[in-house]
Amino acid sequence: MKAKTSSLSNADKSRKTFFLNEWFGIQIIPSTLRVILTLAIAFLMGAIVMWVSGKDALQAYNALFQSSLGSRTAIANSLLAATPILFTSMAAVIAFRAGVFNVGVEGSLYLGAFAAAWVGFTFTNLQSWVLITLCLCASAIVGGVWCLIPGLLKLRLGVDELVTTILLNYVAILFTEYLVNGPFLVPGLANAMSEQIAPGARLVRLMPPSQLNLSFIIAIVVAIIVIYIMHKTTLGYEIRMVGDNPDFARWSGINVSSVIEKVMFIGGILGGLAGAGQVMGVHYRFIAGFSPGLAFTGVTVALLVRNSPLGALLVALLFGILRSGGATMELMSDVPRDLIRVLEATLIFFAAIEFGSLIRRRRRVN
Repeated sequence: MKAKTSSLSNADKSRKTFFLNEWFGIQIIPSTLRVILTLAIAFLMGAIVMWVSGKDALQAYNALFQSSLGSRTAIANSLLAATPILFTSMAAVIAFRAGVFNVGVEGSLYLGAFAAAWVGFTFTNLQSWVLITLCLCASAIVGGVWCLIPGLLKLRLGVDELVTTILLNYVAILFTEYLVNGPFLVPGLANAMSEQIAPGARLVRLMPPSQLNLSFIIAIVVAIIVIYIMHKTTLGYEIRMVGDNPDFARWSGINVSSVIEKVMFIGGILGGLAGAGQVMGVHYRFIAGFSPGLAFTGVTVALLVRNSPLGALLVALLFGILRSGGATMELMSDVPRDLIRVLEATLIFFAAIEFGSLIRRRRRVN
């Protein structure tokens, strides 16, 4: 009787574990420990750099977290910094889970941002909700189509998407720079930027005086939708199957080409929305070179959590804390904000190891 009870208990535990893995896309204990270990090593390396330089590591880290979490405004600023990373990490998660190395979300971010700005300063007489909807739709469509291009090149001509997405990033960035320095040049402005968008196109701020705005809520909703799609829909099943073994997926009746097109388009949509959030909620205009590599940070996040949507959500928030607290840390202690780059570089190092393992895995499958 005891053996039977124990067997039932183990079965219940197995079902609970399966439920958590299916919903969250993360093997709770191994992945959590792995991320915690990576973060611990990153902070340890930062502390070593500070100690070698004669700085007080404890004081610096205390200043870092006080400036990013120590007040209502500090928390809002950390969430603001995490918002675009949330979008771009979800875009990377979807693509990488399908075995597609889409690192072209930065291009979608720039083009989506400019599309939102153009709609915002062109159709100024529309009602606010209509104008905001148009800006978001324009950014999503433009970003999605841009990322779809390397997907089609991969499927039709066999061109490696890793190469095309990287190169097309520069095309998008330079093209938007040309637009604000040429056809949409605003005389009298010191920097290359567009006109301001209409007040009706601006997203509501959630916690003034911080610039945290409605795009954060949109990013959270997007993350929840991605988690649901990846683990509770047919599309999510197909994405996972194609990523694990495209040949087996093809023999199972899955249209692999269609799945690749979808993940590229969805990734571009999320990149476009990330750019729109920066224009509509922060800058109120398009500014050339406004992104400090937000999409590449999203790639780092996705690789660190091994393409877990829930893990990407949590680690994106951590990157927001680091980005937000870095500037104030320099004021509160004598440690420069470049320390944050040391921490991020360490995380990128581990992400690069994971990226290399993904490439080797794809070669074995192919």
